[in-house]
Amino acid sequence: MKKSLVLLFSILISSTLLLSCNKKNNIEKISIVLAEVNPETSICGRMDQAFKSKVEQLSKGEISVNIQYSGVLGNESQIIELMKAEESSVQVARVSANLTQYGGKKSGLITIPYTFANAEHFWKFAKSDIAKEILNEPYEMELGVKGLCYAQEGFRNFFSTTKIETVQDMKNLHMRVSGKILPEICDSVKAIKEEIPFTDLYAALQTGTVDVADQPVSNYLSNSFYKVAPYMIMDGHMIGAVQILVSSTFWDSLSDEQKEILQSAADYASEYCRLISEEEESKALEIMKNEGAEFTEVENSEEWQNTCKSIIESGSKEFPDIYKEIISLAK
Repeated sequence: MKKSLVLLFSILISSTLLLSCNKKNNIEKISIVLAEVNPETSICGRMDQAFKSKVEQLSKGEISVNIQYSGVLGNESQIIELMKAEESSVQVARVSANLTQYGGKKSGLITIPYTFANAEHFWKFAKSDIAKEILNEPYEMELGVKGLCYAQEGFRNFFSTTKIETVQDMKNLHMRVSGKILPEICDSVKAIKEEIPFTDLYAALQTGTVDVADQPVSNYLSNSFYKVAPYMIMDGHMIGAVQILVSSTFWDSLSDEQKEILQSAADYASEYCRLISEEEESKALEIMKNEGAEFTEVENSEEWQNTCKSIIESGSKEFPDIYKEIISLAK
């Protein structure tokens, strides 16, 4: 009887060890869909590739990333709605940094006009504890998404079908707006708001539905906007801050190790973006100048900043201490 019990116990132990081994060797593979509204060749498109490569490397192929470029899955609003669904068809997306229209209040601080003095100031912020706090806000508020990292495409400038040299030149022009801040800037410069999806912007400029829009230099090139709107005023009203966003439902389904892989890959992609963004902007400017696009430097920056004074004050009033901390990082 004792021998039988010992044998049975040995069999049970062996079976348990075998099952444990099989679980380790047969980890269920995860496939992630990453949505991107810009082309593959854009700064953000290349950053997505860096994220994909690092995820697949760190997970040893157990997590694969399928990137869908050029807005084939919809505009940012549509993509975020897909991510918030209980069974989301999009697990990760590269979107703009400002999530105020979806309920993320603190993220609005990042896109307040003239917040960042230069690119160095922004990257210092992106690596700070303040950035982590803002990235995690929508997750804590149960909005269905969570930010993993910040990056940027360069400062946003206005480009147009007719030449703009001063704030006054913006008056009565039809301006493409999106989000929360751009409509406010549009009102400040007395332009006419046009809510056009990003994927329809080229056609809107071509047909005259829109006279002016804004993008970082790199996107101005990668989307060929300079071919239908060949004038850009280098006003730098906002930095083209972006983030890599993950579905909360998907995030919660991951193990701690898998979460660490995604976070590490996002941090890597952010740093990759920092390394290529300035170089790519210089190259983009040279290419477009050679093809006839005109770039106008702002002679009176205070004129443009003063136009946005009320936006800066109203945008920072709910979180004045956090905004002061962001500004102080420029020192």
